[in-house]
Amino acid sequence: MVEKILTMRLLKDKYGVCRLDKNELIPAWAQKGEFFSITHTKDELSIVCYEDNIPESIKCEKDWNVLKIEGPLDFSLIGILSSISLILANKGISIFAVSTYDTDYILIKNKDIDKAVNSLIEERYEIIK
Repeated sequence: MVEKILTMRLLKDKYGVCRLDKNELIPAWAQKGEFFSITHTKDELSIVCYEDNIPESIKCEKDWNVLKIEGPLDFSLIGILSSISLILANKGISIFAVSTYDTDYILIKNKDIDKAVNSLIEERYEIIK
């Protein structure tokens, strides 16, 4: 039996990656849904959230799918994102990664998701849909 490297779960909804002005308050629409991520820097407020919640006036890239690495992952683990991104880069698939305390999330454009899932399965990753 072939041992799986890691298990990943494909979240069911579509997501958007938004850029807001660094001085804006975190909007309520961004804080709804199964998954959202908010990052504030000296240059911007970046939000990943359920795309149906994003107002038309917001600068964003839509049509992302999310693969969640089933965790929690230990901080001592090395090369998880590197391994996954290398597999996908070799297939010409771009990613947007978000990390949390417990795990990593990999955003992949909807047009590439089937190819990405198949590529990861070929490399012994388990994908739960």
